[in-house]
Amino acid sequence: MLTPEQRSRCMSLVKGKNTGPELKLRKILWAQGLRYRLGYKLPGKPDLVFVSAKIAVFVDGCFWHGCPIHGEQPKTNQRFWSEKINKTKLRDQQVNAQLVELGWSVIRYWEHDIERNIDTCTKNIYSAIIKGKIDGTQIKSK
Repeated sequence: MLTPEQRSRCMSLVKGKNTGPELKLRKILWAQGLRYRLGYKLPGKPDLVFVSAKIAVFVDGCFWHGCPIHGEQPKTNQRFWSEKINKTKLRDQQVNAQLVELGWSVIRYWEHDIERNIDTCTKNIYSAIIKGKIDGTQIKSK
């Protein structure tokens, strides 16, 4: 079992961007000829942005965003983690609403969607770009 200091150090090393699933998605989209922007200034800091189609793509980590399938709560400090993850879920909803209000479409995938169903994810993104606008303004795998 880790000490609180060891756990804090481990958690501080977790990457917030350029994660494995995100890089995998980016690599396949780029190979398919789809061009996106990184670091585009929008609410929520989307992982990928297709500016001309006004589509923002997020790859959400199962732990940090509370995946109902893989989002396991730590055994220690449960109240802290429960509150933190619930705030993240609420922020995700607020970001979605802000982006839609600004005329953007939002696509969110769990990291496990990228790992297990990358072809479906890329086809959905490609279809959304071709359509130019997503009916209902949001596609959520979650």
